[in-house]
Formats: sequence, structure tokens, C-alpha cells
Amino acid sequence: QVQLVESGGGLVQAGGSLRLSCATSGRTFSNAAMGWFRQAPGKEREFVAAISKSGGNTAYADSVKGRFTISRDNAKNTVYLQMNSLKPEDTAVYYCAATESYVISTRGAHYNYWGQGTQVTISS
Repeated sequence: QVQLVESGGGLVQAGGSLRLSCATSGRTFSNAAMGWFRQAPGKEREFVAAISKSGGNTAYADSVKGRFTISRDNAKNTVYLQMNSLKPEDTAVYYCAATESYVISTRGAHYNYWGQGTQVTISS
């Protein structure tokens, strides 16, 4: 079993930055690919970013490419999402997810474990 706890969300103005963290516990973190997803009110959950088990491969949604950076620290069992140049349309609940079944994935259905989410609100 893997437990995921997100933190770092909040309210910032457009153009600002936030760094989300996802602390994991339970089974070996380094064996899991990690992903960030988000869900805005009235919208479906969407992929944001993913990172492979080793951290050598990353993937991003087109909407965040060049603005967001995913990284992981296997020694701290933590994955991060650095979000820069934030826009009002980035407002959503952000979820961290883990999968031991795929090297890296952009599909939510491939992830076995999910955190409770952290709210990110961007004001214009």
C-alpha cells in the first residue's frame, strides 16, 4: 500500500508561482512512477505531469509545458510540481498519484494510488 499526501496549494495572483509537494509512505517510492493530475469545478480530471521511477523521463500536458516542472527526490520519498507563470485557468484541485505498473503514464486509469488533493486558486 502507498499513502500520498499533497501540500503546497494556496491562493496566488496570476503570474505567480507555487510548489506542490507529495510525500509518500508505504511501499518503496523509487519503484513507482508518479503523476500530477488536476480537476477544476465542473470539469473532468486531467493529466498535468508525470515522472518515471528514476526521474529520467518526464511528460507534460501541452497546457503547462514550459511553465510547470515535475521532479522527485527518492531519498525523501517526495515528488514536486513547480508551477510558474500561473494563470486563472490553472485553478483546480491538484492530485498526486502513483503507479508501480508503468514506467511512466499520462493516463489516470494507470495509477493505483491517489492523494486527497490540494486546492490551487489563481486570481486574475
